[in-house]
Amino acid sequence: MSANQCSFCGRKRSEVQMLISGQTGFICENCIEQAHSIVKDTASGPTSATTQNLDELKKPKEIKAFLDQYIIGQDQAKKQLSIAVYNHYKRLIYAQRGEKENKDVEIEKSNIIMIGETGTGKTLLAKTIARELNVPFCIVDATILTEAGYVGEDVESILSRLLMVADYDVERAEKGIVFIDEIDKIARKSDNPSITRDVSGEGVQQGLLKLLEGSIVNVPPQGGRKHPDQKYIQVNTQNILFIAGGAFDGIKDIIERRLNKQAIGFSAEKINKIDEEEYILKQLNAIDLRKFGLIPELLGRFPIITYLEKLTKETMIKIMREPKNSIVNQFIELFKMDGVKLEFTDDAIDAIVEETMDKGLGARGLRGTTEKVLEDYMYDIQPGKKIKLTKDNIKF
Repeated sequence: MSANQCSFCGRKRSEVQMLISGQTGFICENCIEQAHSIVKDTASGPTSATTQNLDELKKPKEIKAFLDQYIIGQDQAKKQLSIAVYNHYKRLIYAQRGEKENKDVEIEKSNIIMIGETGTGKTLLAKTIARELNVPFCIVDATILTEAGYVGEDVESILSRLLMVADYDVERAEKGIVFIDEIDKIARKSDNPSITRDVSGEGVQQGLLKLLEGSIVNVPPQGGRKHPDQKYIQVNTQNILFIAGGAFDGIKDIIERRLNKQAIGFSAEKINKIDEEEYILKQLNAIDLRKFGLIPELLGRFPIITYLEKLTKETMIKIMREPKNSIVNQFIELFKMDGVKLEFTDDAIDAIVEETMDKGLGARGLRGTTEKVLEDYMYDIQPGKKIKLTKDNIKF
């Protein structure tokens, strides 16, 4: 290729304004502009859930089918989460069309609050759904948040993390998902409004209101307290979907107290049936969460309330075996890398599940128990060996 022409389009130096040389070729300004537009279109193309047409967006049934591959049980929570997320992104597409077509109706978003004991899959549900939708996603622990001016993190630091995950692309971050974990830990200490400062309870709830409702927030990109001189980035939270999760320990007693007031005739019979616990949790509503200590203004911004069922032994056994990334499959692959064939018998899985349930750790405890069981085998790993785990050779 001549040094006097573009290696891409073949235009001569006299036909272009600029010819930039590389190691083995040249490129003109026209080809640079064309390449830039291709890269730009690809980056904001159909891979992002927020720019899809309605036809390309996965329907609630498809989203739930994807969740089923990784999460066992919790059908009600998966169904509600799938609908909420689908409606959220449908709303974004509608808003984009509205800008062009001057539509008057504004569809509001539906933030979600998930209640369930530790280890029932709240965080896993949120993580899995974000992976399927290919949007920025971050998890924030509510226990680190305090009211402005006190030791801890300001509520704006939630958005700092989302920005970080989105590589500081504000437009992309503004269409992301934020999972606020341990939301029950910021419940106010009593049902009456606080006279004194409740800096990590009611104060944080009030601070969260402006984030949840949809407003333009000044976000410190590196987190607020340690870098006071940094420039703030403005983020509009109107299209950010907030999912909150918490164990809400003691919520069952609050529901029971409310139900017993109504327990006349048929209601009393219902409450005394065998699946009492599941029935009670199904009656959960915003009144119970307010009694627990969440302020009405916060609850108003979480229109969808869903609960996760307590895990039974059968469900825990399925969790060990069935998901794509099940614990059994993970350890089999781990040993296979050393040329070791690992096999779990049914009674070994039974014993691991029973030990985990005795500790009251939920599904997240299964991995720790399995690690403990395989500790000696992993320490003295011998390639070519075959290991068959049974109830008899398991040590806890």
